[in-house]
Amino acid sequence: MTEPGLVPLVDGVQAWVQPDGSWWINNAGVILGGDGPVLVDTCATEVRTRRFLAAVDSVAGGAPVRVAVNTHLHGDHTYGNCLLPESAVIIGHQATRDGLLADFLLANTPPIWSPSPEWGALSIRPPAVVVHDRITVYAGTRPVELRHPGHPAHTQGDVVAWLPDDGVLFTGDLIFHDVTPLVFMGSVDGALRSLEWLASFGAAHVVPGHGALVPGADFEAVLNVHGRYYRFILETASAGLADEISPLEAARRVDHGEFAAWPDDERLVLNLHRAYAELGDSEMDLLAAFTDAVSYHGGPLRCAV
Repeated sequence: MTEPGLVPLVDGVQAWVQPDGSWWINNAGVILGGDGPVLVDTCATEVRTRRFLAAVDSVAGGAPVRVAVNTHLHGDHTYGNCLLPESAVIIGHQATRDGLLADFLLANTPPIWSPSPEWGALSIRPPAVVVHDRITVYAGTRPVELRHPGHPAHTQGDVVAWLPDDGVLFTGDLIFHDVTPLVFMGSVDGALRSLEWLASFGAAHVVPGHGALVPGADFEAVLNVHGRYYRFILETASAGLADEISPLEAARRVDHGEFAAWPDDERLVLNLHRAYAELGDSEMDLLAAFTDAVSYHGGPLRCAV
């Protein structure tokens, strides 16, 4: 699959998959019900979100979107919220709402990516209903359980959408499939601890936040490689702190090993900044982290939106 498109998972549930899953290119989904579709996330730009909503309209018979879930605060999953009908109810974690209300990237995008994302006519629209632990919404008679892992992971406010009757799990960015994971706004240790929680669902179909869909039979292997990556970050950070070198220096001297083929390898620098802060019990400097990531990459980060 080379173009964005809906992929049927089970009757009435489809994933919106956007290759190649790199910066600002996310996956989303639609759950159909007699009272209107439920969406899992939107997209980063006006063009991408309108393409997604047109596809939803074609499978929903024109029924307006009733509910949209935001799996976390990042703009690739939320900036398209403003294109939903005014009547649509947007649900997300309290930290997602708070983060979007404080967002500055959409209005004042720094020169981190090249080309700079073409957002289009978008504005911030945060969730109006918030989750702290879990809540269930219904798409017709189909339950959709929205659950928070109980601790920071990818962000402070990650939410998965679990369809227990169908075995479908929308993980948001708790899973990056064959794409470098990003945890600099959450917790490396928390992301590692979230893997056992994700495994406990026993999902038959897994929709990651980025990358190709994951059949249930392959999910354990995907979780295992995430675990190895997070331990790689923690080990690299521990060694860097012991040698009193910066996250950027630690990233430059380490061999990426089995993770070398994943796109967006500069995210290692961002993740190391988070790990240094966690291990050193200090605050992370977001601007310094991105400055180092751009330096590691040799210029602005690759962007296809």
